[in-house]
Amino acid sequence: MSASNTAISPEIQAFRERLDCRFPQIDDVFEECIKEAKTVLSPLGIEQYLEQARFLGKMGRGVEPILVFLQNWPQVASILGEHSLDPIKKTIHTIWRSPNGNAITPFIESLPAISRRLPSEDLLKQYLALTLDLMERTSTSIHGIHKTYASPSLIDFFEYSHQLLAILSISGLRKWVDYGVRNYHHHPDNQRAYFQLKSSDSKAVMQRERNGTLLVDNTRKLDLYLLGLWNDHDFLVPYSTGISDVTIHAPYFDHSGIRLPDVYEDLDSISGVNRYRAALAHIAGHRCWSTAIFADNYSPLQRMAIEYLEDARIDYLAIRRYPGLKNIFLALHPIPIEGECDVRTQSCIRHRLSMLSRAILDENHGYTDTHILKYSSLVREKLATNSLSTEDILNIALSYVAKTRLQSDQLPNTYFKDTEISYRDDNRHLWKFYELSDDEEQFDLKKSSSENQEIQSLPPRHYPEWDYVSQSYKPDWVSLYEVLHPSGEASYIDRLLEKHQALVKKLKRLIDLLKPQNRVRIRYQEDGDELDLDVAIKSIIDLKSGNQPDPRINSSHRTDGRNISVMLLLDQSESLNEKISSKDQTILELSQESVSILASSISILGDPLAIAGFNSNTRHEVNYMHIKGFSEPWGNDVKSRLAGMKARHSTRMGAALRHAGHYLSNQKSDKKLLLVLTDGQPSDIDVKDDQLLIQDARKAVLDLDQQGIYTYCINLDSNADTYVGSIFGKQYTVIDRLERLPEQLTKLFMTLTQ
Repeated sequence: MSASNTAISPEIQAFRERLDCRFPQIDDVFEECIKEAKTVLSPLGIEQYLEQARFLGKMGRGVEPILVFLQNWPQVASILGEHSLDPIKKTIHTIWRSPNGNAITPFIESLPAISRRLPSEDLLKQYLALTLDLMERTSTSIHGIHKTYASPSLIDFFEYSHQLLAILSISGLRKWVDYGVRNYHHHPDNQRAYFQLKSSDSKAVMQRERNGTLLVDNTRKLDLYLLGLWNDHDFLVPYSTGISDVTIHAPYFDHSGIRLPDVYEDLDSISGVNRYRAALAHIAGHRCWSTAIFADNYSPLQRMAIEYLEDARIDYLAIRRYPGLKNIFLALHPIPIEGECDVRTQSCIRHRLSMLSRAILDENHGYTDTHILKYSSLVREKLATNSLSTEDILNIALSYVAKTRLQSDQLPNTYFKDTEISYRDDNRHLWKFYELSDDEEQFDLKKSSSENQEIQSLPPRHYPEWDYVSQSYKPDWVSLYEVLHPSGEASYIDRLLEKHQALVKKLKRLIDLLKPQNRVRIRYQEDGDELDLDVAIKSIIDLKSGNQPDPRINSSHRTDGRNISVMLLLDQSESLNEKISSKDQTILELSQESVSILASSISILGDPLAIAGFNSNTRHEVNYMHIKGFSEPWGNDVKSRLAGMKARHSTRMGAALRHAGHYLSNQKSDKKLLLVLTDGQPSDIDVKDDQLLIQDARKAVLDLDQQGIYTYCINLDSNADTYVGSIFGKQYTVIDRLERLPEQLTKLFMTLTQ
């Protein structure tokens, strides 16, 4: 016992003796711990507290477990209650009896943060059960009976679990843990990377399980919103609002795109999507109506005032263009309470500016401050006459600051309540500096980001990939980029058709037999195939008699017998550059001939046909190239894209199948056929397991089958029997004599669609 114990009270001394622990480090904190414990624990709770601490001190793990427990348990008990010690004690005993004794201290250290995230005993029990399940499934044994090796990831889980619970529910956390255990049970290094949030799929699963509306799920919708309503386009780039070393609080835009939070939760009856729309409307407004001004001559307080008023001006103009935005803006704009900020002890400048911003947007603000009334009216009056620019707002803001400035505005204790407006950007674009403006690189930067620069491709789509080992999807694993296929010379396709003129005529005769004869006339069409004489005469009579004539004077026809949509998906991997042994021709050229004849034939039938090519260069770049759309006629544009086909990279088929199925599923036809023309098995340079992409393609085919899409493969590989059946079942044909592909492909199509 140390000499310092002689000065403590008899009661504390008695507690210390019952602890029965000789670690000298305990003496330094024991008295304070007991005092804190007595404020939240009952006498029985104190007894249990000391009993558990005594156990931790004697279990042979050093001083840290007992020291951390003595300091942390009163905090946990104040949130969860002292009765929650029992399940925690059982969990510690279970960990102690396993090879994971080193995880006891991190577990106890994490409890205060966990209890703040899960402030009920039921939720805590779920968390503890999840912890023991993780430990049991990731601890290993060489004999298969008792666990002999500690879990590689349990300590990492304790380190990051409270951060994960900040953005995930306990159910989401359970799914996140389950994914990591299932996929990395036999890979300790990968398992640690997953539970340390270093692997890409760890972050992807975390994003998938997050609450709220994800930007990545709504990018296309927001792209169209920005382009359609604001005639603006830019890359929408998410920034992390979850676990990150760098926290960004507000959206912003720069030369590389518009940066938005990766997730928005619903706020005050405004959905996450509408919060994104509000942020984009505000940013688009800045890009339309704001001009950058030099910041060097203004104090931080003046800049703040200029930004608040400029933001309010932009919102006002946006509302005037699209009145529906007003409800969203007002719902998201905080309502500062007048007089709530104490000017004697706090800096109230943000509070005053927030009230002024609110007053400019909301005529029914109810504020009585004379300056707010004067300046809000001034801004609205000038906006009503379209005579207010960024430069004018600057002068108004400086005038307002000069009139209302207080000595307390300089105090460090700034009042923040109801002053943050979540949809507004950080206004970095609003300022320019004399020093930076002299930098020639800045001018080069502006030149390179021309607003009229043509967008070459759409943002990527992310598709999952099936992992047959763990029998689960890897979420958002593959990035697929879709583009319009580069063009070649359309005359090249005409020459190919001329070369096979005899075959084309032969196929045409066969197709004429397939053409549906049941033609149904559709009358009263404004645009149609021919003039409907009865309706036209009636319209002329109405016109001459002074009545409103019916403009629907045309009619058209549709066939009643075939109702099928076809998607032809072409493998454009490097292997298509190989030459056919019996001919001086590559497989790619033969594919072009075959597809040209097929597309020409189907155009006679009138079935909706789409053609697309694909190849891949790792999971980060699957290229999907549109050659012909469903509603696009067979003409020179399509021929030129077909002529421009190039073969390169690899064959990651699963993502391409899913994307083709996405377009086919949107067709209203009764029958939907997906034809795949390939010359080899699925493969990619970043995949070593041959079965991985084969099983992924198989899973994609099964999923499409559940959507009512019939998938059929035409394979040009003579060795395809070893794998093609694993993907397409019995729905495939292997063509041995490649020179007969043009004829076989069209005949096969007719057989499938009869």
